[in-house]
Amino acid sequence: MGAEKIWNAMDVAERAPDDGTNSVIPSSSLTVETSLPPPQLKPRVIALCKDLFKKWSSFDDSCFLVETVSGGITNLLLKVSVKEENGDDVLLTVRLYGPNTEYVIDRKRELQAIPYLSAAGFGAKLLGVFANGMVQSFINARTLSPSDMSKPKLASDIARQLRKFHQVEIPGSKAPQLWNDMFKFLERASGFKFDEGEKQAKYDTIAFVEVRKEVIGLKNLTDLLDAPVVYAHNDLLAGNLMLNDDEGKLYFIDFEYGSYSYRGYDIANHFNEYAGFDCDYTLYPAKEAQNHFFRHYLNPDNPQEVSSEDLEVIYVETNTFALASHLYWALWALIQAKVSPIDFDYLDYFFLRYNEYKKRKERTFSMAREYLGDGCGAR
Repeated sequence: MGAEKIWNAMDVAERAPDDGTNSVIPSSSLTVETSLPPPQLKPRVIALCKDLFKKWSSFDDSCFLVETVSGGITNLLLKVSVKEENGDDVLLTVRLYGPNTEYVIDRKRELQAIPYLSAAGFGAKLLGVFANGMVQSFINARTLSPSDMSKPKLASDIARQLRKFHQVEIPGSKAPQLWNDMFKFLERASGFKFDEGEKQAKYDTIAFVEVRKEVIGLKNLTDLLDAPVVYAHNDLLAGNLMLNDDEGKLYFIDFEYGSYSYRGYDIANHFNEYAGFDCDYTLYPAKEAQNHFFRHYLNPDNPQEVSSEDLEVIYVETNTFALASHLYWALWALIQAKVSPIDFDYLDYFFLRYNEYKKRKERTFSMAREYLGDGCGAR
């Protein structure tokens, strides 16, 4: 990611809603590699902060404390504490993009959305951009665990927040990107050559003609549902949900995969994440738990007043798009298998998600077709 892209990011940030400060988001051409060991990583991060925020440029390095918050599949999060001259500590989050993530993430789309989402009260405030990452305000909260998400109180809080998230307007095209992104993934993933013979042999068992047919068939079915299009998070797993227990405040973070998409897809993708890190899809929420979520999503003030007809619409929509979530992340995993340096068996993950799709396909298609055949899908 070169300097030109940084300034593209700046152009996007400058078009953000005016927060009254007329401030320009600073940028730096520096790069901080995620693969560096901590003793080498920390001075690079300190140098980056000094370059971005000129008021700290003369500070001694001892004024900066750098800690690793988490290392995800697509980025590395660092907490930076800066001791200012008056004795106050300023906290920042530095997010380093993982190598080759541009193959699966549209960084321009992400940077364009962040200021608008921040202005609407979501995530952390964007404070700076650099060659392979961004600096944001620090959120004082804990990351949820997968089992937290199914707790009724938290589920209703997430539903209400997601409704507000879906009401945020991001400038530009409002066309849903789900299928465009999926077909791009499919095209990129269907011609790989791996150096390791075992990987290549496993990859060669994938019938891409069949996969493409499945994607097209599911797209054709979901098109008939006429699902509402919203600005979607698209990756609302436990790691992207934070809770300040003292204040009871819930935060959505990390909008890397955000785009205009289908309401049902965003909810379904969240429900699929109930499976947790072990991908135990028996934990996918039953209809009663889903309806609890839907009621608080559709009518936060009076959840019990949601009609059975409205519940049925969103239930069919969500559970049909749950199949799309499996296909999306299956194809995503194929690209990661080729480009990611992370020690993770992405090829196995492709088969896990694709097989889950096939396992649930027949029952889900029957449900959607029965619903559409009854004329309930017209709205």
